[in-house]
Amino acid sequence: MELSIIIVNYNVKHFLEQCLKSIYKALNGIEAEIIVVDNNSVDGSLNLIREKFKEVILVSNKKNSGFSVANNQGIKMAKGNNILLLNPDTIVQEDTFIKCLEFLDNHKDAGALGVKMYDGNGRFLPESKRGLPTPIVAFYKIFGLAYLFPQSKVFGNYHLGFLSKNKDHKVDILSGAFMMIKKEVLEKVGLLDEAFFMYGEDIDLSYRIKKAGYENYYFSQTNIIHYKGESTKKSSINYVFVFYRAMVIFAEKHFSKQNVKTFSSLINIAIYLRASIALTQRILKRWTLPILDFIFFIGFIFGVSGLYQKFTEILLPEETLNYLVPIYALIWSCSNSIFGNQNPPIKYLNLVKANLMGLIIILTFYALLPKSIQFSRAIILVSSITCFLISIFTRFTFNFLKIGLFKNNLKQTQIIALVGSKEEIQRTENLMTIGNRTKKKVFKISTSKIENNNEFYDGDIFQLNEFVNVNKITEVIFCAKDISAQNIIYSMADVNSKNTVDFKIIPEKSQFIIGSQSIYSNETYYTTELNHINSLENITKKRSFDIYISLVLLLISPLFILFFKNYKKAFKNINTVLIGNKTWIGYEESSFKNKLPKIKSGIFSIVDNDKKMEEETVDKINIIYAKDYNIMLDLKILVKNIFKTN
Repeated sequence: MELSIIIVNYNVKHFLEQCLKSIYKALNGIEAEIIVVDNNSVDGSLNLIREKFKEVILVSNKKNSGFSVANNQGIKMAKGNNILLLNPDTIVQEDTFIKCLEFLDNHKDAGALGVKMYDGNGRFLPESKRGLPTPIVAFYKIFGLAYLFPQSKVFGNYHLGFLSKNKDHKVDILSGAFMMIKKEVLEKVGLLDEAFFMYGEDIDLSYRIKKAGYENYYFSQTNIIHYKGESTKKSSINYVFVFYRAMVIFAEKHFSKQNVKTFSSLINIAIYLRASIALTQRILKRWTLPILDFIFFIGFIFGVSGLYQKFTEILLPEETLNYLVPIYALIWSCSNSIFGNQNPPIKYLNLVKANLMGLIIILTFYALLPKSIQFSRAIILVSSITCFLISIFTRFTFNFLKIGLFKNNLKQTQIIALVGSKEEIQRTENLMTIGNRTKKKVFKISTSKIENNNEFYDGDIFQLNEFVNVNKITEVIFCAKDISAQNIIYSMADVNSKNTVDFKIIPEKSQFIIGSQSIYSNETYYTTELNHINSLENITKKRSFDIYISLVLLLISPLFILFFKNYKKAFKNINTVLIGNKTWIGYEESSFKNKLPKIKSGIFSIVDNDKKMEEETVDKINIIYAKDYNIMLDLKILVKNIFKTN
């Protein structure tokens, strides 16, 4: 057998399907096997393989054992003379395997090779070829010199930017996203080091291949798409620690003690530097709008109060204003955050709901105040309208300037180019219609030259670059049935757009339009990772919700004694949530609970306890809650349970 292809999958079902389809097209005339090692996915990956790809050898792990362990499982089973480690979020060209195998056969000194990789937007990925991360190379990368001078032979050794991407080269390090290795070489140098859970294992294996006397080759004569799902986390603190810890493991294993000490010092500096930058960016991105809301609300409520005093000649107690205005501003700011108004897109209904919720809480709070410190309800009502208008203005400004969370917000109305046959274009349009996608204009592009009198097509693929720029196209969708992976990659790389363009692919007989870090279907958008409830963004969201709700409940706590029999328990619950021991809404107890993303125990359960449900149904509800966490669902469950307990 010539080739064994090993894919480690973890919750990227839709990318895996597209990857496998591209593999089968590229295996024409090659004796090969495909081994998929699944690391306990919960997104239906196993059913996909069992139903659509029955000839694939499937290994189903009961836990996420990491990239190295899973790849080693596949390697031990492999029968091919050559082993390919391949990421599931890739698409290979039709000629990729045959060209790579020919290259390895013709180069007896070759131990392994990697290929030219492009991301989902047609940009060349510099990690296609890398140098050894020695302390000095790491220093240049950590402190940005490699980024500033990518083509320098002194500073650019990490990504070897001085070597042409269009020529073959001997390199030190290959990417684990596509790494074809001769099996005899693996038998000599050993399998992947399982000390690396994720990141660094490809560097370690590449280095061991070089030390054993073989060469690693960067092969430029074929291309693949690598969507780079992991790139979505490269600004996260968790990524910084995991990635740089992998570098330390590598240094401790291969460098001298003195070099390890130097390297570790650099890595520690890098960790704190990058973590600080990542934390600052995340805080600014997440909290700039809520903080501005709070500041503007305070300023304008004071302004409304000043105008009220000027025109009515009624003086308000200054101490009362200084105390109450920030509280009112905080309540409206918190209401905006609870309804998700700090996130794109701008939803007017949610802005109205948030404003009304804040107004109701403030009026309730106002009614409980002593008459001596109450001031005009007219001020509150006018302030409510003012805060609503400010909320709209700030969000329009953020969206226009692409600031914070609005930076990568896609336009609600898309100008789309569909590339494919008439049948596939119509199928794609139907899929978008079912999903209620808003599209301003759709251009139909043929995959071959068209006649002048053709009424269906607007142009052909040879005019794609011009179509994108002239018509300000925001999204290009390729129908994979009608255009080869090679031509898709060439077309993406050829588009030199003045605007931001998203490239997507709809695989043959698939109901999913797959793009860089996103998948569109007739149901929803999917990211390269499941939208786990314990992702950093959702952890922040859920914790903010817990704090905001607890503070609001504390503000209206005098009402507890009047309306709630068990008010002491209510105070205890608020305190428990505020200190972080529990969350307001949590999973329902079930045997499957321990396999779900970890969250705090909930004061209330997502399941209606008045209804008797089978455990299988409870498991499904828990999974959906973990996968598609939504703060509005938490609010609905909370309100329902609070009024149930009175």
